Amino acid sequence: MVPHSTKSPFHKKFMTAITNQVRVVREINEKYATPRIKMTRWVSIALLGIRIYLIVLVLILAYKFVTLVI
Repeated sequence: MVPHSTKSPFHKKFMTAITNQVRVVREINEKYATPRIKMTRWVSIALLGIRIYLIVLVLILAYKFVTLVI
């Protein structure tokens, strides 16, 4: 029997790959955290509207999934 605390080589490679991907995503998020272009008020309002619309769609989808499954 292998002790529970010993990790397999696959597990180590898998976790290293996941850790590297998380690091890459964090670097990209830091790079693009602040917008480089100026947006007008109307563009900001339109983007906010799209965000709200998408959130509502996801909530409706989740509601339908829950009501159909249960």
